[in-house]
Amino acid sequence: MSELEDAAEVALRVCLGLRRHETLLVLADPPLHQLARTLAQVGRTLAKEVLFVEYGQRSRNGEEPPQPVPQLMQLVEAVIAVTSRSITHTKARREATAAGARVATMPGITEDMLVRTMSADYEEIAERTRQVADKLSRAHLARVLTPAGTDVTLPISGIRAIASTGLIREPGQWGNLPSGEAYLMPEEGKTQGVVVVDGALAGIGRLQEPVRLTIVDGAVAAVEGGAQAQEFARQIEAAGPQARNVAELGVGTNPKAKVTGVILEDEKVLGTVHIAFGNNVSMGGTVDVPFHVDGILLNPTLILDEEVLLENGQPNF
Repeated sequence: MSELEDAAEVALRVCLGLRRHETLLVLADPPLHQLARTLAQVGRTLAKEVLFVEYGQRSRNGEEPPQPVPQLMQLVEAVIAVTSRSITHTKARREATAAGARVATMPGITEDMLVRTMSADYEEIAERTRQVADKLSRAHLARVLTPAGTDVTLPISGIRAIASTGLIREPGQWGNLPSGEAYLMPEEGKTQGVVVVDGALAGIGRLQEPVRLTIVDGAVAAVEGGAQAQEFARQIEAAGPQARNVAELGVGTNPKAKVTGVILEDEKVLGTVHIAFGNNVSMGGTVDVPFHVDGILLNPTLILDEEVLLENGQPNF
């Protein structure tokens, strides 16, 4: 087998736990057609049946897949979404996992990323991720500071964090591949401060200059910066007022991941923090909008109550 096929097998057999008696649904869109085909071909050596469905590229992350894809997702044991736009935070994904399907999403995956990140030790990543999720779940207040100018406080009392371990082996489980992040939604309407995104933004890529966001009462009140900041502001305006919601605080836990401009990998980088905007329903929130965009913060200091979890990008876990 080639390196790519080996990586695809790890994703399907080790991470998704694909079994010989199961049916796998592979979702694709035109930009990732060929890579999705490789996953499907490898899947046919592991599963009873493989269904391959390609639909048109969505306009943004968090937009629903077209009918009848949501129904198909509920009728199989395992789904792997090899698409350029994320369906992680969609009604289709939520209903599929509620029906018992295991769903792995790979928005924007590249061949290089798949080969590199599937060589990670996912049992080790899972243990680290659970530790961070436990710390987030026990905390009342998170504060994030960065050399670029971020200084934001996010109340998180009573909210249970999600450990995206990369191990999606039980009915109803879901997450990204590659993975390695612990995340939660902050309390709605309470985040305050300044977020300076200096790594990458979902749908925009690596940043040439920082995007400065003023956060008031849990929402983006102002966007400042250059052309990429203006593009982000346009995206928010197009999606509507709920897209301004501070939806997520996340911590990367994957040592094989690196910042490439593809948010799927960027948000998993060990030593980074990401803050997302828009939809938080998948995390237990009430903001249901077809928009979920993560921003990567480099060299962060993350303080949970009085515990320093990250200091200038160096993990204390």
